[in-house]
Amino acid sequence: MANIVVILILIAIIGGATFYIRKAKKNGVKCIGCPSAKTCSSCKGAADSDSNGSCCSCGCHK
Repeated sequence: MANIVVILILIAIIGGATFYIRKAKKNGVKCIGCPSAKTCSSCKGAADSDSNGSCCSCGCHK
């Protein structure tokens, strides 16, 4: 019985993560792990980027 509960909890966690990733990708988020993911994808030019050439602090978009 305990094994079934553990399996159901794991399925719920994995299902929730999959749903979150699909929803984010459908909304156009390029870097899901970035705390400012929606603003990263709107970086248009060199004026919007920092000294590393990245749009955001995580450095995911170079």
